[in-house]
Amino acid sequence: MVSRVRSEIKALLLIILSSLGLTAGILTFLGLKELIYPLLALAGADSINPCTFVIYTMLLIALSLKENISKRRIYAVGLAFVAAIYISYYVLGIGLVILTKTLPTWIAGAVAIVFGGYTFITGYLEKSRIVGKNEVRRNIFRKEATIFGAFSLGVIISFTLLPCSAGTYLAYAILISKVGRTLTLILLALYNIIFILPLLIILFTMGSITESKSISQKIVQRSRELSMAAGAILIALGIYIIIGM
Repeated sequence: MVSRVRSEIKALLLIILSSLGLTAGILTFLGLKELIYPLLALAGADSINPCTFVIYTMLLIALSLKENISKRRIYAVGLAFVAAIYISYYVLGIGLVILTKTLPTWIAGAVAIVFGGYTFITGYLEKSRIVGKNEVRRNIFRKEATIFGAFSLGVIISFTLLPCSAGTYLAYAILISKVGRTLTLILLALYNIIFILPLLIILFTMGSITESKSISQKIVQRSRELSMAAGAILIALGIYIIIGM
């Protein structure tokens, strides 16, 4: 029992530290130190998003039920699924940046506070923020374990995750829309790398599909605490943006 808990905590710490380290390093390199604190908060909140783990756990369970599936096939299917989510979110981010370019920065703070409150309350009440969860489950278990099937599933599921992360992404889009086109595209890429990082860590650092599934399930069981923590981070960030930026 203790070893299982340690594995779960180790995976969470690896996810959070990787997300925060990547964000701080790239923003410092780009000379955008004033964005480090708000973007670190957004990255930290989204990297522990329970909705992502719920979806990924479903996929890992579905893969574990397939007969005679090799580890190479699991990696290929998992990567196709993750790549689809990355591409879909990146395209969505470009749209959000275009739509929010003229909005003042304080609105990003207001969005963070409202969405943080929503995340905290739904977490406390243990309410799912995934749209059509049962339909998502059916789609995952219906699909064949092929690269194309996993990719198409990832595109579809990207939109079911929107209620879980739309507020965070919107606040991010408003903040980065002020730094110029090239930097905006780079920062969108950074955000989405952080968004999919937990999935890649779970896929590649665990010893087997069984271990990956177990770790993901354990993280999902802490959805209430993770949602409340993410909500509190977003509320604090919103106040910081309104008062300090």
